[in-house]
Amino acid sequence: MFQKRSEPDNAGIRDVNMTPLIDVSLVLVVILLLATPLAFESSILVRNKDPRGQQAEKQSKDEYVELRILDNETVRVNRTMVARSKLKETLRPLLEKKAARRVMIACNDGISHGTFVNVLDQAKVSGADDIAVRGK
Repeated sequence: MFQKRSEPDNAGIRDVNMTPLIDVSLVLVVILLLATPLAFESSILVRNKDPRGQQAEKQSKDEYVELRILDNETVRVNRTMVARSKLKETLRPLLEKKAARRVMIACNDGISHGTFVNVLDQAKVSGADDIAVRGK
């Protein structure tokens, strides 16, 4: 009698493995969910200079209030040392006296990002119209 030869079963699983694709997609969704609020956390508008622009006129020191963040708890307003918690009370009367409410902020090395953003926010709440960030 004739017996049919059985061939090895090469069928196997031929479906596409979707698990890695789903894992990567979910990780990207979580990253976007966490990163989106950080992008809108602070309302700081940064404008690049116009390449056709001309050199700006030098402003005298009394036309703006100068803030320098010395450490996480101390800020120098013009030439007066102020605790960061008292910054609003100190800054508001200075800005009310000025026609152009301009503030220039600089900070020392090692200042945390949260401290810097907090000082920016306090300056804005105190009535600053234009805020400039100065490098070292």
